Amino acid sequence: MQNWTVNDLLKACGGVLLCGDGDTPVEHISLDSRKMEGNDLFVPLIGEKVDAHRFIRQALENGAVVTLTSEHGAPAQETCGADAGGEGMAGARAMQEHDGEADAGTKQPVPVGDDGAVGFGKAWIAVDDTKLALQDIGRAYRKTLTLPLIGITGSVGKTTTKEMVAAALSAGLRVYKTYGSRNSQVGVPITITDIDKEDQIGVIELGMSEPGELTVIAEMARVDVAAITNIGVAHIEQLGSQENIFREKMTIQNGLRDGGILLLNGDDPFLRDAEAKPGCRTLYYGMGENCDYRAVDVRLVNGYPTFTAVCGRDAAKKVEVRLKVMGSHQVQNAMVALAAADLYGVDLKAAAESLGQFAGMKGRQQVHHFDGITLIDDTYNANPVSMKGAIDNLTAVEDCSRRIALLADMKELGPESVRFHREVGEYLGARPIGLLVTYGELAKEIEAGARKANPELSVRHFEKSEKEEMERWIAGELKAGDCILMKGSNSMNLGEAADYVCQRHH
Repeated sequence: MQNWTVNDLLKACGGVLLCGDGDTPVEHISLDSRKMEGNDLFVPLIGEKVDAHRFIRQALENGAVVTLTSEHGAPAQETCGADAGGEGMAGARAMQEHDGEADAGTKQPVPVGDDGAVGFGKAWIAVDDTKLALQDIGRAYRKTLTLPLIGITGSVGKTTTKEMVAAALSAGLRVYKTYGSRNSQVGVPITITDIDKEDQIGVIELGMSEPGELTVIAEMARVDVAAITNIGVAHIEQLGSQENIFREKMTIQNGLRDGGILLLNGDDPFLRDAEAKPGCRTLYYGMGENCDYRAVDVRLVNGYPTFTAVCGRDAAKKVEVRLKVMGSHQVQNAMVALAAADLYGVDLKAAAESLGQFAGMKGRQQVHHFDGITLIDDTYNANPVSMKGAIDNLTAVEDCSRRIALLADMKELGPESVRFHREVGEYLGARPIGLLVTYGELAKEIEAGARKANPELSVRHFEKSEKEEMERWIAGELKAGDCILMKGSNSMNLGEAADYVCQRHH
């Protein structure tokens, strides 16, 4: 946040200043009481298990200069003015009157420090709901920004696509991008407030796990280009069907600015016939003739894609692309990046070169080489589409004598979970895999599907309780010439097994 103060926060969220100085500068927002960057606003969220209001003092002691609160009223004594000035005193009195009418006995007074400083000498802002207040702050800050924003959503590949778009745009522009996968109702407002006035364009990730969530996020972000990567089955447990997921993903348009662009995967069966809302333009990317930005002459070289990007239906602009991330599905992600570069005037050759330097992120198809062994660490998350894509990547590796797949449970797939796991197994069983190792209760269904497709396949299973045994076994099993893929949902902690194997062999 630039040039913002406590008073700006008050105006944005409609809160009441209980104590502290309204002119205090505010630069960052933190949800973690242990981590402050300087001049932070602490937002204590109320979760299912933990109410972060209990950590307010810790946050203030660690450097926060202001906190939101939905559980505190004005101090019992009228000492707030000593720290807050006249405005703080007025706010305190207003809150006292409000408490006396509606919330008597439900709010605790702002604590007084050992040195007598009300609120430990920091600013406190009372709001009805800290999460909604955070979102209001994000909306208000977005209105102060003039740079264009590109928003990315989809069932699979949001984070990788975001990184690739940022890489391509960086060939000609100063780019802000979402840190990590901070893409939720509480992550997006923090992302927005982290944007500097010096940034020329922003690439932000917009997530969704429940009905209505993407609308809230999209209306905060107010993007100029909205890209949807695909419609898969991630979060189908919460949303019920792919049709529902499609409808929810399309609500990214609820925040698309007038005259904006909806950038859709023209190869996806749900998206290839979809269109932008009135007043906005639809563009398609992919490998089909229907795509405005399309990849042709696609080939894999030892698992890494090489292709020609054709930008525009008239084929007037072409550029050769070589990627350092594995898998043919990365071609679509790269086309989003090149479309963004073209739309914002970045030289396509420079964008392709910058894109070609992107080598992935930890846990997302990171390739490690040691002792003659190749390890593909794709442990960050998993769903049926990405699992099959990862298996394709494994089979595309040429310089190996044995291919091994270590696959764990895929979570949040709803009542069809068993079928999805068996389909992955059948898909694997029909390919040249030398050894399948399954990990977890649901992964047994992967084994069942693989054995159905290939009864001769060598298989070893481990329960989740046998994690350490599994790590030791796989580390001892690997030998020079092996290529191993590790993939499963993040909650299976398979990334720890990848780290263990790498450490054992280094």
